[in-house]
Amino acid sequence: MLIQILIHTPLYVWALLAFLVYRGLAAMRERPMTPRRLLVIPLLMLGLSAQDIAAKFGLGGPPLAAWLLGAGAATALVWRFGTSRIVAAADGVRMRGSAAPLALMLGVFVIKYAASVAWAIGPRLHQDAAFGLVLCALFGVLNGCFLGALGRDLRAYARAASQASASLAAALPPAKQAVSR
Repeated sequence: MLIQILIHTPLYVWALLAFLVYRGLAAMRERPMTPRRLLVIPLLMLGLSAQDIAAKFGLGGPPLAAWLLGAGAATALVWRFGTSRIVAAADGVRMRGSAAPLALMLGVFVIKYAASVAWAIGPRLHQDAAFGLVLCALFGVLNGCFLGALGRDLRAYARAASQASASLAAALPPAKQAVSR
């Protein structure tokens, strides 16, 4: 049965998995960062989750409440207790590498894939409210982790960018400082 599931998985699903693994592996290296680049993966994961929830349950009622509860709790926890990977560097603002984005992206992918397989195998799950609520809450928790980290990293980015600018200005000769002001 597993072979049949894998064979009948559309090619775009494997392409999406390859992209997520590529981006997750890239996130494991320190790299230059911009606010725009900080938004890409969290918004992509939010879109994938919202698409799956909308297609399976609609974007209202208890499924939305379960997602909001999971997302709100995870966002608050990551915002409060997480640490930013953003640092000021001589060449601007950089983000330290971490395996966490890869784990979170694969979490969203696996939940989305497993739910789709479960729905294909057991059509009765379309009416199972508990299944839907748990699925939406799981998506919410993972999206909340991304959103909490995004907020924390955007705040750290602003600080690091001002530090990088200050250190660059301090490194300029006095004549060039007067011109740049």
